[in-house]
Amino acid sequence: MSKAAIRVWDADECERVHEATLTVLAECGVEVMYEPALKRFADAGASVEGTRVRLRREMVAAALDSTPRTWTVKSRGRDEVLELKDGNTYFGTGSDCLYVTDPDTGLRRRAVVKDIEDLSDLCEKLPNIDYVMSMGFPENVPPEVEVLSQQVAMLKGTRKPLLIVPRDGHMLAIMKDMAEACGGGDSLIVYGMPSPPLMHDEFALSKIEACAELLIPLVYAPAPTAGTTAPASITAVVVTGNAEVLSGLVLHQLVNPGAPFVYGAGCDTLDMRTMINPYVSPEWSMGCQAGLDLAHFYGLPSFSYGAYSDSKILDEQWAAESAMTAVMGALSRGTLLHDLGYLESGMQTSFESIVLGDELAGFAMALLRDIAVDDEALAVDEIMSAGPGGNHLSRPYTRKHYRDFWIPTLLDKAPHDRWQSNGATSLKQRVQARVAELRAEPRPFALSADAGGELERMLHTATRGL
Repeated sequence: MSKAAIRVWDADECERVHEATLTVLAECGVEVMYEPALKRFADAGASVEGTRVRLRREMVAAALDSTPRTWTVKSRGRDEVLELKDGNTYFGTGSDCLYVTDPDTGLRRRAVVKDIEDLSDLCEKLPNIDYVMSMGFPENVPPEVEVLSQQVAMLKGTRKPLLIVPRDGHMLAIMKDMAEACGGGDSLIVYGMPSPPLMHDEFALSKIEACAELLIPLVYAPAPTAGTTAPASITAVVVTGNAEVLSGLVLHQLVNPGAPFVYGAGCDTLDMRTMINPYVSPEWSMGCQAGLDLAHFYGLPSFSYGAYSDSKILDEQWAAESAMTAVMGALSRGTLLHDLGYLESGMQTSFESIVLGDELAGFAMALLRDIAVDDEALAVDEIMSAGPGGNHLSRPYTRKHYRDFWIPTLLDKAPHDRWQSNGATSLKQRVQARVAELRAEPRPFALSADAGGELERMLHTATRGL
């Protein structure tokens, strides 16, 4: 089978980057600011001086060897599953945007809990969104329970797998119990991040340990920035991020060898004019691809980005950048592509950007189809049957295969006169109309009274405790 893909580094280059990473881990080391993690490292034979941990290459090799290459994440009450392994690709939304574009007024405002539930319902109805992140950071709940309120809203809105971002690992057990009450404790993935450069705090380390203990797949994704928290070299940024991810992996596998782990790619490039880390830049894309090349080199499932924009509004930049990043994300062959629908460099999301992102994800995934070179695909007999000047329109082969081709629902392909007779709509107008249709549709499911009541009871108990 022939598969479309892009690549930055070959195996020899990945090997050299890996060796450079091992040197950093052995000679410089990482800061570990969590006593239980320091003890685990010391007991395993790492060099521990204060909070500085240096890792022998054998420890990294052992962690890579024990990490599973595939893991299944289920839906709650749906047939779909995510098989986390190198070679599979899934699209999902992003987490924790401070702002949302109000679907009724079109105005940018702070996100609230209802937005998360409504956006989750939207994702439930969209065919090309495979998993759901919170999309908003609600301002209308106490900070201590923001992430629990996010999860309750998502569980009410969708049955698709959830990629959650707990504040720390100490609340992860209750979050798994919440998912269990709604039909699937095995429907969760957790997102954790080190603190660049080369540091792991208690928030991240407690997630690593809790995920390993609870057998919840952990995405561990770095975000060093060229010129600030890493040298002004894309390669050096990737080495820094790789050292952070691999040191996190070592701890993860020390806690529970064989626990599921997803290698995260991340490469920021600061715009010195605005002091913003833009999401859409050639350097960002190349750095993330290099990180994914390392994930492929290690044979691990991976985490990257797709279908996002730095635009502040739903304009031409939004459409262009979302399309570029959807295609580049799919061709990167990352396993979990997140941040679909992001606007404003990760500060804002919207119903419209998610609906367009779903369309673009469908286009991008069509690029990943295998292009077989077998007897059926070569169709030599069909070519010869029609012959020179022949016609395949009425052939059984055409009836059998013409639905194999991707058909858009929002991107207009009609002749000008038909487009004009249908209202001469712009892409933005068609997206907005589709959003209105989806919001008006009945919800595909509702939690049972028992599950909903249990969920609210657990949230209330956790709120009182916090």
